[in-house]
Parts: sequence; C-alpha cells; structure tokens
Amino acid sequence: MPNRSSVSEFLLLAFTDTRELQLLHFALFLAIYLAALLGNGLILTAIACDHHLHTPMYFFLLNLALLDLGCISTTLPKSMANSLRDTRAISYHGCTAQVFFLLFFFGAEYSVLTVMAYDRYVAICQPLHYRTLLGSRACATMAAAAWGSGFLYAVLHTANTFSLPLCQGNAVDQFFCEIPQILKLSCSDSYMREAGLLVVIVCLAFGCFVFILLSYVQMFKVVLKMPSEQGRHKAFSMCLPHLAVVSLFISTGIFAYLKPPSLSSPSLDLVMAVLYSVVPPVLNPLIYSMRNHEIKDALRKLMK
Repeated sequence: MPNRSSVSEFLLLAFTDTRELQLLHFALFLAIYLAALLGNGLILTAIACDHHLHTPMYFFLLNLALLDLGCISTTLPKSMANSLRDTRAISYHGCTAQVFFLLFFFGAEYSVLTVMAYDRYVAICQPLHYRTLLGSRACATMAAAAWGSGFLYAVLHTANTFSLPLCQGNAVDQFFCEIPQILKLSCSDSYMREAGLLVVIVCLAFGCFVFILLSYVQMFKVVLKMPSEQGRHKAFSMCLPHLAVVSLFISTGIFAYLKPPSLSSPSLDLVMAVLYSVVPPVLNPLIYSMRNHEIKDALRKLMK
C-alpha cells in the first residue's frame, strides 16, 4: 500500500475535458476572483484612507476583508492555472500549503466573526462602556488572538492530516485540496485521529456559535425596545449584514465537513465547496457596503 512518502503529487478535480469549456471555466473563475479582489480591495482602501472609519467595528471589518482575500487567493488561482494549462496536478507540498493556508484563513475568519459579534453586542447593549471595553489595545489583542487561533488550528489539522498513510491513490475529488477529500484517500483504520481532532474543533466552534447566537438575542431585545425608528434602523443595518455573513459561512462550512457519507456526491461536494470558499469572499464586500452609509460615503470620496 502506498503511504504519504510515495505520493509526490495529487490530481485535482477536472471540471471538463473539453478545451473550450476549460477556457470558459478559467474565464468564470477569473471574473469571480477579480470581483473579490476589487470588492475587498475597496473595503480595505476605504477603511485605511478615511479617518472616520478608524473605529473598532471597521478595524475588524478590515481584518475580515484581508482574510477573505487570503481565502479566495488560496483556492482559485491554482484551479485557474490548471484549466489554462490543461492539467490536474498539484504537488504534494503545494497541496499541503493549500490546506494549511485555507484552514488558517477560515479559522481566523470564524474567530474574527465571533469578535465582531462581541463588538456589536457592546455597541448596542453597553454603549456607555464601548470605549472602555473596546479600546485600541483590546482590539489589537482580540485581532491577534483571532489570527493566532487560525494559525494553531491550521497547524494541528494540516500536520495530523498529512501524517496519515494514503492507501487510495492520489485523486482529490475537488478543485482544491480539501481535508474531507484527502481523508478519503487514507487507510480505513488510520483516519480516527483526524476525526477526533475534528470533533474537538467542532465543539469549540459550536461554543463560538452559541456565543454569537446569544449575543444577537440580547441585541434584538434591546433594539426592539428602542423608541426611535431611526435608531432601530441603524442598529439593524449594523447587525443584519454580520448575521447574514455568519449564517452563510457556518452553515456551508459545517455541512461540507460534517455531512454524513450517505449525503456525499461529487456534485454536492463541489457546490458546498464553492459556497463556503468562493461565495463569502465575493459577497461580503457587497453585504457590508450595501447597508452601510459610512462605507458608501468613504467610497464616494475615493472615487472623486
């Protein structure tokens, strides 16, 4: 049986064998990638250049935009390059790096989304203590903890996954190196360590999800009691985009990694992978900018 030392490369999913459709796939992914770069780049530029946006909420949004750029830059460029060159190959080390960076950015993004929920909770439920609880040092510490937790998560998962012996070939049924697809290549009796680690991570992620959920329950209680309709509108415009991003990110990611084998199929796996790895980096700038007048004003100033 071949083990990990005998695998020098992996074969990613081929969308099609027809050259014209390969070029169409390249053009489609290129358009999506450029849209993500443009949207997140505008968010980053607006927050960096407008001093009115130098607040905790926009500081965490800046971190989210950076992570979105990292996520989509980990998956799409290699898939586009393979379609353009009519190949499926990715080196062993390239696959390892792809898994590591994808887990790093995803783990850090989930942590940042949790911190953003706390930021909104303090802003709405404890506004008088906002500057005390979310000073510049506290924000920097929370952001560093979010990036650090993503790094630790990525190191543990990547090291554990690629220490498994591979007995089922080297064909990955996905357009990027994804842990559930790599586990399918491992020996049937050797993946329990990764499954156990995954359970621990899921428990921690579930704790963050409960925190986010309870924060929003408290926020909506306060918002619904506001006498001013303008105040309610402002609070909802601050909360709803974040809630939409969290819901999309968590639901698709959990389904992709924890769905039972009976629900697994190549087409469903592909759709889920696109939903959690490609769609959020493209939609997040739209979700946050469409309902945010301050970002719109900052972008108008940039355009002028």
